[in-house]
Parts: sequence; C-alpha cells; structure tokens
Amino acid sequence: MNKDTNVNNKISEKITLHHWQVIAIGLMCFDAVAIGCSYFFGLWLRFDFMYTAIPDEYMHIYVISMPFYIVAAVVFFHFMNMYRGIWRFVGLNELVQYCALSVIISMGYCIAVTLIFTRMPFSYYVVGAVMQTILVTGIRFSYRFYLDVCKRRGVSNSTSAASKVMIIGAGAAGRSVVSELLKQGRTEYKLCCIIDDNPNKWGRLIDGVPVKGGRESILHEVRSYDIDQIYFCIPTAKAQEKKTILDICKKTGCELKSLPGIYQLANDEYLVSRLRPVAIEDLLGREPVKVDTADILAGLKGKRILVTGGGGSIGSELCRQIADNEPEKLIIFDIYENTTYQIELELREKHPQLDIEVLIGSIRDKDRVESVFGKYRPDIVYHAAAHKHVPLMEYSPNEAVKNNVVGTYRTAYAALKYGAKRFVLISTDKAVNPTNVMGASKRLCEMVIQSMDAVSKSGRPDMLDFTGGPLGEVGGQRLKIESTGDNDRERTQFVAVRFGNVLGSNGSVIPRFKQQIKDGGPVTVTHPEITRFFMTIPEAVSLVLQAGTHAWGGEIFVLDMGEPVKIDTLARNMIQLSGFTPDEDIRIVYTGLRPGEKLYEEKLMAEEGLKKTDNDLIYIGKPIPFDVEKFIADLKRLAYASYKNSDNIVNMIEEMVPTFHPVGERKSIASGSESEIKIGESIREEQAAEATAAAG
Repeated sequence: MNKDTNVNNKISEKITLHHWQVIAIGLMCFDAVAIGCSYFFGLWLRFDFMYTAIPDEYMHIYVISMPFYIVAAVVFFHFMNMYRGIWRFVGLNELVQYCALSVIISMGYCIAVTLIFTRMPFSYYVVGAVMQTILVTGIRFSYRFYLDVCKRRGVSNSTSAASKVMIIGAGAAGRSVVSELLKQGRTEYKLCCIIDDNPNKWGRLIDGVPVKGGRESILHEVRSYDIDQIYFCIPTAKAQEKKTILDICKKTGCELKSLPGIYQLANDEYLVSRLRPVAIEDLLGREPVKVDTADILAGLKGKRILVTGGGGSIGSELCRQIADNEPEKLIIFDIYENTTYQIELELREKHPQLDIEVLIGSIRDKDRVESVFGKYRPDIVYHAAAHKHVPLMEYSPNEAVKNNVVGTYRTAYAALKYGAKRFVLISTDKAVNPTNVMGASKRLCEMVIQSMDAVSKSGRPDMLDFTGGPLGEVGGQRLKIESTGDNDRERTQFVAVRFGNVLGSNGSVIPRFKQQIKDGGPVTVTHPEITRFFMTIPEAVSLVLQAGTHAWGGEIFVLDMGEPVKIDTLARNMIQLSGFTPDEDIRIVYTGLRPGEKLYEEKLMAEEGLKKTDNDLIYIGKPIPFDVEKFIADLKRLAYASYKNSDNIVNMIEEMVPTFHPVGERKSIASGSESEIKIGESIREEQAAEATAAAG
C-alpha cells in the first residue's frame, strides 16, 4: 500500500505544473483563438461584414487550412520561446521580436495556401496578419501595462503615509528621476508636482506629473500639496543659482535632496540612487575651485612625497589626491595611529600598486624627523601636522610653540638638509592679524618657511642655529648647501598655503552642530555676528597641490573664498536642512566668544598686497620683509622658553609677531625681564653642558 502511495506521489509531482507553465498553456489557447479570429475577420471584412456574401470556396479553404496553420503557429512560437518570457519585464526588444515572428509565420501561411489551394483575397492575408500580430503581442504586453498603471497609481495615489515629493527641475535630470520613480513603483513616494523656471513648461505634464510654475511657486505648492521632500535635480546649475533656490526650499522645512553634479545620462546608473541630502556646502553660493590637473600630475608623477599629519582631515585628503597622481612613493607621517591606519587601508585598497610607507612619529622628535628624511629623501613635503584647536592652544601656549613652530622648523630644516625640491606649509587665515596663540603660532610657521627659503636661495646656512638645543643640530654639526647655480628652481622652494575653515574637518563646527541637532539641541553659537570663510576639504587640498606646482619660494598662496559666512546663519541652515525650525524645534544658544576668538577672519594682512595667478581664485601675498638672522635668534629663545614651559611665552610671541594682539587674560603672569634672565641662564647652562660633552 505504501509503495503504491509513493509511486502515485511521484507521478503527481511530475504532473504538477509551475505557475509560468500554466500561463504558457493559457497563452497557447489564446493564440489559437486569436489566429483563427484574425483571419476570419480579414475574410469577413473583405465582404463588407456579410457572412452570407463570403464565397463557399474561400470559406472552405479557411476551414480546411486554419487548424493546420494554428498548430504550426503555436509550435513555431513555442520553439521561438514566445511562451517562456517573464511578462512583467517585457520591453522593446521583445516587442520587435514578437512582431517579426508573427509576420514570418503569416508569410508562410500565405505562401502555403496559395500553393496548395488557390489565391485568397489580398486583404485576407494583410488584415489577418495585422490582427494576429496585434492580438498576439498585445496580450503579452497588457500585463506589463497593467503593472505600470498599478505602480503609477501606487506612486501618485498612495496613502497619506507616503512621502509627498516635489521635483525642482523639468530638464533631462528631472524627467529621468520622475521616470525612474514611476518605473520602480516606489510606493513610499508620492510625486506631486515639478517646479521649473521655464514658462514654456508650466501647465504641462511629465509622465502625468504637472509642472506647476517657477521658483516663486515653491512655497505655495509646498503648502498646497503638503510636500515632505524636495529633490533638486538641476546638476548643471551654477553655485549662486543653486544657493538661491535652496534658500527658498529651506523655508519650507521639507527634507532636501540633490543630485551631486553634472553627470552623463547615457550611463546605466539610477539617478535616484545618486540623490543625496543637500549639504551645507551647497549653500555657500561659490563655484568649486578649479585647478590645472595636468600641472598637478606633472608636478607629482614619479616623485617621492612626504605628508606630515597624513591621518588628519587635510592630510588624509592630500594623500588621496596625491595617490591619484601616480607618485613614485607616498610617505605618510603622523603621531595619531588610528586615523593614519584608516587612510593606509583606504589607499592600499584603492591603489594596490602604489608604494606607500606609513610611519608613526612626532615632528617634535628631531632624531625621528631626521631619520625619515635621511632614509626616504622625499622630493616634495606637504606639512599638515599641527595643533589647530584655538581654545585649547590658548590654555597650552607652550605646546602650540613646541608642536607648530619648533616642529615646522625641524621638518623644514630636514627638507633643506636632505635636498627636498619643495616644502609646502598648510597655514590658516587665523595667521592674519592673529588674536589667539594658535593663529600667532601659524604666523610664526610662515616666518620659519620664509626664513628657510631665504637660507635656501642665499646658500647661507650660517644664518641658522648650530649650537644644539631645541633648534640646533646635535653636536653642533654644520648644514651644507651645495651650490647649484643661480636658478632658484634648483634649490628647495618653501611656500605656505593659507585658507579658511574646511567643512567637516576634525574640530570644525559642522560635526558639532550635527551632533547637537541629532541630540535635539540646543545648538551653541559663540556670537550672533561671528563670521568665517569656508571651503570644502577637496578644494583646500586642490589649492595646496596647485601651489606646490607653481612655487618659486617664499610665497604665501591665498584662496579667494568668496564672502564670509555667519556661523549663526550656518547653524540655522543646518537645522533647516535637517527638517526642523530654528528656535522652535531646536533652540540656538549664544555662549560668548571663546578665549582667543575674534568675530571675523582676514585673508591677508594689509601690508602683504595681492598678486594674481593663472587661476582666478588663487592669489599670492607678497611676503613681509623681516630680519631673518634676528628672527632665528628670537626663535631659538622662544623654543627654549617653550621647553621650559615659560609663563611668559605669550608675551614673547607678541614680540616676534607685531600683528599679534592677544585678547583676554592669556598673557603671562611672570614679568618679561625675569623670564628673559631665566631663559638666558638656561641657554648658557645647556650650551656649556653640550660643549663639555663634545670635548669629552
């Protein structure tokens, strides 16, 4: 009994048809009926829809031939895979194929009937073939059409839970986004309307979605349709135009998304997947910095390049863009291992053939810096390592001097000693008329670079310190600069690149504001009138690379960063971009200026002036002349003081940087005269100890 049951089950399994096979059988039956009806309709039409007028001869031929033709057509369609398609995905290729097969089998029928029986009326063949093609292909595409209609209704007439979407831009990108959303059947979206400034498009439809008006209609239509999301789909829009439209969109409180930039419609990428939340840089109203990539490639290709601070925001982006320009070797040097390891993994994955050396160490460590330069002999050095946090440096000014000033001196000295071709310092607009220790320390770094460039051009290493201590060589070894002729290009060129705040960098206000908004507020701003210049990290790095390729030595390159941005406006923009209302959903609290902070930053000191370059957004500040030998002597004294953790360090910085005007109570407690006496005694004691050690 069990054996018989098992046999029956196996037979039942073999007989069981899949869903698509059932559909295929149904289509075969439909095709049979459709073919028969099509040719009968052709015969009937030929005799003015009068059945009795059809000659018996023609009717006899039709009745005799049609069963054979139906069987032949169904078998032909079967072997041509017309019953195996997935009907929800049929498209233009299938349409052409089915029409061609229907015409081919119809021609075969026409020839067979004429040869075997007699010639039927010409309209019989033509009308029959046309009707057959329409019915055979129509039934297959009707399911696809039905699904598309359901999807469109799902997008356009979905429940209130769906996000109501407005599209900005009725151009190629906007039309593509609308089409993709409709084709994908995204029921979580409800496409409501399109906005475009072209009056010729107003009142018209794109895939059933109305174009309601220009940018002045945005607020009205958002209220009319109760819009939740706005998609900005004008990738070719100029920065200022984009900012103007997005400023209007911000007032709606809707979630904003944008296509990132110009793209090729011919590719196979879904544009919807490329929509991203509108970023704060979209609201700066400034065109991205354009650099000569050919010059950068020529300047970096085949070179050994060292990046200090390579794990930081600017340093890591430097490494990315340098890696794209085919260097011979990239040396990444940083004291912080976590971010340095991350950029190493990223670059090794993206550039498996690139020769990368990742080193951990401090620019304060003279011996470590010397060993790196001595071993790898870099052609180009990008010096991004520095303490950059303004309030923290106000409370630890000696650390700012040790790391920023002394560290820069040691790195630049090693570059000069080991024959690097170029040394590029990453500076800041806070070095202009500084009011804080960090900015003043970066101004000192610029002066260090200018001093090193003067030494390099003059071939006079005697201007530097060789007595040991924080700046000098161990054991008083002399620096040798070999003469290479009068061409400045053959010596080490030292330059600085000065720019403003970078969006999204470590320690910038952007990540802090994002976290505060995520936590529900309040968002803290130091002062309602405080302003800053902003640029993106890739822009800043592009400027640095451009400066490196055009350096002659001693320049301070400056980017025209457009108009300064109010931090208060920045905070309100971020709150609105997050879908909240400032001071209602999220409060803004003013906390007062922090130590060393000023209301506005300047790009250049008044004395420096400006000189244009080939790039309209890049300028060169004329270096302020100063006594290099006196500066080196003062710098030596400052270095000793910092390593003694002097209480008078701020006063000493103020003496060396005439434009430095510290604010608050960060000046020293000790008197200048007493501190100078103690520092002088320390210098003499250390020099005596070094001389004794050398003699021994």
